[in-house]
Amino acid sequence: MTTSAYIGLGANLNNPKQQIEVAFKALANLPNTQLLLRSSLYQSPPMGPQDQDDYINAVAKIETSLTPIDLLDQLQSVEKTQGRVRKAERWGPRTLDLDLLLFGDQAIECERLTIPHYGLRQRAFVLLPLQEIAPELKLPDGTPINSIVEELTEQGITKL
Repeated sequence: MTTSAYIGLGANLNNPKQQIEVAFKALANLPNTQLLLRSSLYQSPPMGPQDQDDYINAVAKIETSLTPIDLLDQLQSVEKTQGRVRKAERWGPRTLDLDLLLFGDQAIECERLTIPHYGLRQRAFVLLPLQEIAPELKLPDGTPINSIVEELTEQGITKL
């Protein structure tokens, strides 16, 4: 059985546009997974410390037979392959950040994973590319993505 999932991609170090392109290829090559759609690239100011470069963000839709935790493990492996070093600092600069945003219509809350992603409703840099590739999408609680986007402030996001 396969499930549709949405992955948020972000980078602001070591040629971020290239990091995102390499990550899209890596997603397409995950085991038991097919890359279905990819959004445009978006540029956004950093969420955390402002003494870092802007981020390049995108969203991918995949179809996978992996479990949510297996998919998370695969995403973290891709991050590590692309030079991601996990630090205690939250929202610091990074070569690649892959967030599992949605996994089918499941709501998951465990030690390693929260789905829908805990920041999904507040982050224009995720919601705008998500809306671009899935305008009819509804969150597991039935909330249409369009209604969330309508309530957002733009947050300095630029479509590239």
